Amino acid sequence: MTGSHETREYTDTHPWIDFDASVASRLGAQSWMRFGEAYARCAELSGTPLAPAMADALHQRALIRGAQATVAIEGNTLTVEQVASIYAGEFSAPQSRAYQEREVRNVLEAFERLDGMVMEDGNLHLSAELICEMNRWVLDGVDPDAASALGTIRTHSVVVGPYVGPPARDCWHLLERLAEWLDGDDFRPTSGESDENRDAFARTVLSALLAHLYVAWILPFADGNGRTARLLEYVILVRSGMVPLAGANLMANHFNLTRDRYYARLAAASRERDVLGFLAYGIEGLVDGLVEHSAAVRAQHLGLAWQSYVAETMARFPTSPASERQRALVMALAPGEKVPRSDIAGLTPQLAQQYARTGPRTLARDLNRLEDAGLIDVSTEGISARVDLMSAFLLRTST
Repeated sequence: MTGSHETREYTDTHPWIDFDASVASRLGAQSWMRFGEAYARCAELSGTPLAPAMADALHQRALIRGAQATVAIEGNTLTVEQVASIYAGEFSAPQSRAYQEREVRNVLEAFERLDGMVMEDGNLHLSAELICEMNRWVLDGVDPDAASALGTIRTHSVVVGPYVGPPARDCWHLLERLAEWLDGDDFRPTSGESDENRDAFARTVLSALLAHLYVAWILPFADGNGRTARLLEYVILVRSGMVPLAGANLMANHFNLTRDRYYARLAAASRERDVLGFLAYGIEGLVDGLVEHSAAVRAQHLGLAWQSYVAETMARFPTSPASERQRALVMALAPGEKVPRSDIAGLTPQLAQQYARTGPRTLARDLNRLEDAGLIDVSTEGISARVDLMSAFLLRTST
């Protein structure tokens, strides 16, 4: 690393850029409890068997939401649904918003590139050059007039709101120091810890958050610093192997959903030296995202269990068009919803056609059989599927 012993101007103008990881030791008990919860949820998600289609769907959902969040924080107005259509190759933005579509495509491609790099080299090392590459990826093709600046250190002052970045002449040095620090001993688990995996997880998340914060402080590029910071955060989590791919974008999504707090925490981290506030805020968002993700996985498993239970129950009856129709009816009932009796026959186009041919008495017989079989609940409020029966098969955990 060049010039490591020189006195740098940023040490006077930006003394909070001190590469001091010991700040994390002053986190409060609540944050450490959240680390424990996040570790447990990541371990549970990583160890949960999923059908390939389900795993792909969850990963795509997280990738799409992560990409949308990453660009939305900086003003891109494309929705999650539009980003999903871009991912599927089904959306093309009008010319006036083509640059926004390109921003999304760049981030999606950057995620895939980083995933591939980690798969090739599980010990992927960080470097100033790699961080510059990330910046080039996110800006490629967005502004043709700025093509020469992609992935290159700025040569002028950069201001974001009231915050002024450190001197341009120090930026390369700061990126080198940042990469060396993030790959150094401060973020390696302490040998002999009673729970080395839990310690490694905490250090991984802390390093990802600090990497994000330091890029936001250094502002090494003329544009795209925020997106570059979130990519660096992402790859640190992914390369650890301790955070599932579907969880590596959860903090970025949290920052987008709570954008006012995000900017306030970033500002306080430099203005008031409140690094702890930013770390606690990020950890809180990770846990909230993991809770939501766990609920989605649980819902998928309950859906599969319910489908299997319905098939097993209906197998007691002779195979016939009636039993197939009844199975289709119960599977058309969305979990947790009570459907008025008058709307049952029209739950799907196929059911509507069948009941139009057979009449109301057939529907009444079908509902009676399904109720007798314990698959539906019939009340004055409506008709609902007995998906609640699946809770009997869930493992009980203490609260």
